[in-house]
Amino acid sequence: MNEESLIPLLARSLRRNAELPAFSDFPGRAMTYDDVAIRIARFHAAFHELHVRPGTKVALLGRNSAGWATAWLAVVAYGAVAVPILPDFREEDVHHILNHSEAALLLTTDAFLERLDPEKVPGVRAVLSTKDLSPLFLRREGAATALRKADATARDVTPASVPDRFATAGPEDLASIVYTSGTTGFSKGVMLPHRSLLRNVLYAQKHMPLEAGDAVVSFLPLAHAFGCAFEFLFPFSVGCRIAFLDKTPSPQVILKAFATEKPRLVLTVPLVLEKIYARRVRPFLEKPAVRFLTRLPALRRKVDALLRRKLVEAFGGRVLEVVVGGAALNPAVEEFLLRIGFPVTVGYGMTECGPLISYSGWREHRMQGVGRAVDGLELVVDSPDPARVPGEVRVRGPYVMAGYYKSPEATREVLGEDGWLRTGDLGLLDSDGSLSLKGRSKTMFLGATGQNVYPEEIEARLNALPLVAESLVVERDHRLHALVYPDLEAADAARVGHDGILREMEKNRLKLNAKLPPFCQVAAIEVVPEEFQKTPTKKIKRFLYAGRTG
Repeated sequence: MNEESLIPLLARSLRRNAELPAFSDFPGRAMTYDDVAIRIARFHAAFHELHVRPGTKVALLGRNSAGWATAWLAVVAYGAVAVPILPDFREEDVHHILNHSEAALLLTTDAFLERLDPEKVPGVRAVLSTKDLSPLFLRREGAATALRKADATARDVTPASVPDRFATAGPEDLASIVYTSGTTGFSKGVMLPHRSLLRNVLYAQKHMPLEAGDAVVSFLPLAHAFGCAFEFLFPFSVGCRIAFLDKTPSPQVILKAFATEKPRLVLTVPLVLEKIYARRVRPFLEKPAVRFLTRLPALRRKVDALLRRKLVEAFGGRVLEVVVGGAALNPAVEEFLLRIGFPVTVGYGMTECGPLISYSGWREHRMQGVGRAVDGLELVVDSPDPARVPGEVRVRGPYVMAGYYKSPEATREVLGEDGWLRTGDLGLLDSDGSLSLKGRSKTMFLGATGQNVYPEEIEARLNALPLVAESLVVERDHRLHALVYPDLEAADAARVGHDGILREMEKNRLKLNAKLPPFCQVAAIEVVPEEFQKTPTKKIKRFLYAGRTG
């Protein structure tokens, strides 16, 4: 097997950690690495009978679970291409991704079958359950008999023999196509070759604190590059026990899992950390006695030490580092965490890099910084004075995607022939290589849960609703707000006054959100009194409204 692919790494972990616990659906019993190997063998037998070949696209749809993780490993170890689909995607998004990726097989659960209309995805040969490999839909006659035969064959396989049967893959062979979190069928498929995922995992092995037998709590979406790489592939590669939370968890559920599993490394997004701060820390800080004590330097240090211990305990008591990714951390929260010496750091990445671009351990983390470029990745800021004048961040190296699937024009827009990837982010680069981000050159928002939000797509839906002439979606405190200039002529014709327009806009907001995934729903609509200022080509000057507060 080629050492420049991800597959030998997965094989070694199965061999080395055979008897260790591997996956559990929290709070359930854990499967061992041997158990995972046997389930992979069952998947491979089924793939063979369903005529899956190396390079075949196999889609996965579902929430975080031991079954999902095992299915992903089985697909990639077989030499096929994993196509993960975010569980929040709507029916039309699922159909688009299945058709666009040319997926021949879908692995999912009963709960997601309602999002699938077989007539709209003619290329999908079969739908199998990630829980027990039972057929949920079969297009070909005789497939059920073939699957029973495959299952019987797999029963005679020993765990130790499974890795020996894994496929061979090269560094440029595709491991996964990850579709960006667009709100409609316009999302792009990021082609991640084996080298990209492998380099992310090897970097994490070298720089992040995890060892065989450690616990990891997985609650970030596995279909997202951040969660897949660092809550799944990296810990699996070193022999960790991964506890999956199967639905979008509340901070209370996450903290309960931390208390039970006691992780040493926590990967999270700003929203989770900020909610924990708001519920566990801020009420304590706002007590009059505590506020008084924190004004005295000697006592403040004692209070800070107490708060650090309490926060470490909230994360299970063994945490060595909390890595924040997906979006910027609230400055006030970040400043507090750094002040008390809590082991937090902020990394930077994007799906197109599988995902990591920069990172530094918590002892080196700087306020509002995102670390240094990862090993083997070239990073520049396109600016005449990168330390003082923000410029676009560009990267080149083995982490970078192969391109967007079946989208050569979109690929050329961001990836030059020389291999430099245009990130669309504006940053500053210090003389020591430390990167800080100053904004985005694109209109895309990074939501608080780490998923991409494209405002134009939301606006297009909103503009089609009653009494809306034009709209603009902006971000405030990790929430989306829509600014709307109403159709005054239509309002006059319908004899709707100002109060009636406000009521209609609230109805519009509810209608809009009913068609949007949770991560990009609109929190409020603000009616503006004048048309938006525009460029000569009639595009709204977004920068004039980005910081609007009413």
